Amino acid sequence: MADKFKGKTIVGLSQKITIIGKKRSKSVVAKVDTGATKGSIDSKLASSLQLGPVIKTKLVKSAHGNEVRPVISADIKIKNKNIKADFTLADRSHLKYSVLLGQNILKKGFIIDPSKK
Repeated sequence: MADKFKGKTIVGLSQKITIIGKKRSKSVVAKVDTGATKGSIDSKLASSLQLGPVIKTKLVKSAHGNEVRPVISADIKIKNKNIKADFTLADRSHLKYSVLLGQNILKKGFIIDPSKK
């Protein structure tokens, strides 16, 4: 069973990441959400880092109802792993975390340890 976890990176329920923009990068603390199929990033943060272009749209179902959101592809760094992943754009200004890491990112070799800070 230990082999199953070999080469995996352990993250906590919130995780410091770096978003790599066209001209600059920014480090933020992201929320790890196993219930989200796709990651999400605040639209103002994406704009300030010149992320994009929009590659498609996705219907997102949440506690607030259904919403069609634009999707971008972005480069991020979690610990020492560089990852390219899709993120939906949303107004997350009223939320504690400007970035949400969903299953599409977590499936790329991460294990969640809720006791990890």
